[in-house]
Parts: sequence; C-alpha cells; structure tokens
Amino acid sequence: MTDITLRQITKDSLIQFLRMKVRSEQEEFVAPNGSSIAQGEYHDDAWYRGIYAGEEPVGFVMLSIMEDKAEYYVWRFMIAAEHQRKGYGKVAMEKIVEYVKLLPNADALWLSHVEDNQEAAAFYGALGFTHTGEKDEDGELMMVLRF
Repeated sequence: MTDITLRQITKDSLIQFLRMKVRSEQEEFVAPNGSSIAQGEYHDDAWYRGIYAGEEPVGFVMLSIMEDKAEYYVWRFMIAAEHQRKGYGKVAMEKIVEYVKLLPNADALWLSHVEDNQEAAAFYGALGFTHTGEKDEDGELMMVLRF
C-alpha cells in the first residue's frame, strides 16, 4: 500500500482539501473541510492535518487535544469519496492513534458519530473503538479506544 502520512495543510495545498467531498449519502454525516479548517483556526485545542497517500491528498482529520486535561478527541475525520475503500482510512486512523499515544498522559482516544451512520460505527468498531452508551452535546453516539 502507498505510504499514508498526516501533514500540515499549507496555503499551497488548502484548495485541494476545500474541494474534497465524501460520497453523497455521507454528506449529512460529515462537515465540509472548509468549515472544519475555519473552526480549527479559532480553537486553541484543534490540531488538523491532511491525510496523504504518497503525494496525493486523500482525506482530512482534526483532533481536539487538551493536554492539561489529558483529553483527546477525533473531532473530524474524512476520506474523499474517490479514495474510500482503499484502506487509507484504516491506516490513517492507526497513525492518529499512534500520535495520540505519544501525548501527555494519553490513555484513551474519543470520537462520536451520528446515530444513523452505521458505516462509521462499523469502521470505528473494527479499529477497536467501543460505544460508551453516552451521547455528546450534539446527540452523537460516543465511542472510545482505551490504551
């Protein structure tokens, strides 16, 4: 498989990430990258990166990193429609987990998904995330991967 890396989004790569879209049936579940990048610029705890397969941008991730509380959360995650089902998402999420494990006092990685998004639930479940039985402030189902 092509090497998957997480890289800073630059002024030169920004437009590629703004143009990325998920499959049409996923649009109700995933915020546009432009919204995520804008939010990330105004939240001190946001850490976002482009997901690359070799030199090609294929997705986007944004974490909420609160080192003072040792709370780490996958805020946004997407793989562009034309790059889905190639294994990129799985490898990217594994890299994200590796990164978070290196952060101070990290013992878990949290995320949430829209209740109707069973594809996301299955994807995260296959990576070891489990439902907590709780919902976040937006009503999304919480999942956790404990280290």
